[in-house]
Amino acid sequence: MRTNKELLLKGVKYLAYTTALLFTAPVVLYQAFKNQEHPWYIPVLIIGGILAIAAIVMGFYSIKTIIDALFGKKSKVKN
Repeated sequence: MRTNKELLLKGVKYLAYTTALLFTAPVVLYQAFKNQEHPWYIPVLIIGGILAIAAIVMGFYSIKTIIDALFGKKSKVKN
């Protein structure tokens, strides 16, 4: 069982994007809740929520990609 280096690099790149989202989403949400009287409150809150959901999804996807690179994809057994 060999490591797929190209897929591993892709997974690490996705993990870097995930890290950026993990820092960006709370900052945007904090700014939205801090300025509740501002007319841009709802759009900034929605963007922050989308970034938070994207961080979670990208986290799962990047971990799955790294696991696939290290252990290989499951092969289906044919009868």
